[in-house]
Amino acid sequence: MPVLFRQRKKFGPLILNFTQNGFSSWSIKIGRWSWNSKARAHRVDLPGPLSWKQDKSR
Repeated sequence: MPVLFRQRKKFGPLILNFTQNGFSSWSIKIGRWSWNSKARAHRVDLPGPLSWKQDKSR
């Protein structure tokens, strides 16, 4: 099983994601709501271990 390099840089609500090949994606997180540029999905953290996700319609 190979070891993967991943790194995150956080600037307030903006999160930049990097892999060994360089820049991967960016995310924004405000409170319990977040959006990721690669998955293009909205996510809301719910109480406990639950979350709600809405994918981009294709």
